[in-house]
Amino acid sequence: AQNGDFHKGSPFWFLLDAFSIAYKREKSRKTLESQKRRCYNSLARAAGPLEKIRLRKKGGAYMFGNGWGALPLITGGQSRAINGENPRGEKGRGGMAASGLGPSRKGSPCLGEIKPGETAVLGEMEGPGVIEHIWITVTDKTSEADCFVLRDLIFRIYWDGEERPSVEVPLGDFFCCGFGQGCLVNSLPIVVNPNRGFNCYFPMPFQKRAKITVESQHKNPVPAFFYQIDYCLRELPENAGYFHAQWRRQRLTEKGKDYVVLDNVHGRGQYIGTYLALTTLERYWWGEGEMKFYIDGDRDYPTICGTGTEDYFGGAWSFTRQEGGKSVEQTYCTPFLGYPFYSHHDTLIHNDYHNDDVPPMRGFYRWHIPDPIHFEQDLRVELQQIGVCHRGLFERQDDVATVAYWYQDKPYTDFPPLPSKEERWPR
Repeated sequence: AQNGDFHKGSPFWFLLDAFSIAYKREKSRKTLESQKRRCYNSLARAAGPLEKIRLRKKGGAYMFGNGWGALPLITGGQSRAINGENPRGEKGRGGMAASGLGPSRKGSPCLGEIKPGETAVLGEMEGPGVIEHIWITVTDKTSEADCFVLRDLIFRIYWDGEERPSVEVPLGDFFCCGFGQGCLVNSLPIVVNPNRGFNCYFPMPFQKRAKITVESQHKNPVPAFFYQIDYCLRELPENAGYFHAQWRRQRLTEKGKDYVVLDNVHGRGQYIGTYLALTTLERYWWGEGEMKFYIDGDRDYPTICGTGTEDYFGGAWSFTRQEGGKSVEQTYCTPFLGYPFYSHHDTLIHNDYHNDDVPPMRGFYRWHIPDPIHFEQDLRVELQQIGVCHRGLFERQDDVATVAYWYQDKPYTDFPPLPSKEERWPR
C-alpha cells in the first residue's frame, strides 16, 4: 500500500479479497459446527441418563436410542413387535388369529402353556436393531406345593448367533422380584406393576440377530404366558455394546470371604446395575458390607470401594424409623435406587399346621445409569458380608443372591452353571 500497489484491481487486492472470503467461510463453518455441538450437547442432556447418544450423521440425524430429547427428531427406523399375536414380528401380519368373536379378534394373545422341560422361543429378530421394551406376565404358582414359578423359569437372551447366552437369570429376579414372588418396582429401566406386570426398558442393541427364550424347570405346565417384545430395526453406532445379565447365589456365604457378584468379564464395557436378594440368617444389623469394583487388572484391592450396603443402595441408617421402641423397615423406589421388597412371612401359601415365619427377605436395586462403572480390560465385583452390634463389627454368614447387569463389546461371556431349581428356591 505504501508503494501504491494496493488498489482495487491489483494482485494484492485480489489476494486480500480471496483471503477475506475464505476467512469468512471458515469462520461461518466453525460457527455452524459450534452451534451443532451446542445443540447436540443440549439434546444429549435432555435425553436423560438412560441414553448413551453417539454422534452418527445419517440423513441429518445424530441420534441413537430414544429419550425425551430425541422425541422431536425424526430419526428413522422400522418399529416392530413380537407377541402371541405376531410371533415373528412381521410387517402387516399382527392379530391375524381368529377367536370365537371372529377373525383378528384376540385369537392368540399368549402362549397357552409352557410344559415342564420346554424352552419356549419368545422371539427371534434379524438385525441390526435395538430391543427397546420387554413386557411379561405369568402366574407365580401352579399349586400350593409348586409356588416358585418365578425362580423355576429361566430367562435367556442370545446375541448374533452365539450358542451361549448373554442373559441367564431366573425370570422374577431379572425384574427385581426375587424370592419367587412379585413386588411393585418403580424405577427407570425396570418397572413391575400390579399384578406381576414385568417391564424392562434397557436398550439392547444387536448387529445380526437376537433370540429370547424362557425355559421351564417347573414341575407342572405353566399356563397363559403373556409377553411382548418391542424393537426397532436401524443402523447402529460402531461402539454399541451388548447387554448382559447374570444371576448368582450363595446359600451360605463364607465368613470373612467376600461374595462374588460378577467376575470373568473381559473386554471393554460398563457395569450398569445390581439387584440384591438378601436373606439374613444372623441377628443384628447386616448392612456394613462394602461393594467393591476391581477394574482393569486390580488384584488385592479394588479401584472403587463403597462405605456400606445400605449406602450403595442410596439409603442410610438401616432404612428404619422408630415406632414404640421398635425399628420399622421403610421400603422405597426411585429412578436409580430402590428397596422395593421386605418380608419375614411366607405369603405364597397357607397351612393350618405351621405359621408363616421365614428368615427376613430384602430386595434392593441400584442402577449405574448416570454413573456407569467403565472398564477397558476386565471387571470383578464383590460384596462383603459384615454386620455390627453393640460389640462392634463382625463377619456374617447370610444367603445372598444377585443379578449383575452390564454392557460389553463382546456378545457373550462365560457364565457359571446355574444351580438346580431346588437350590434356587427361597428359604
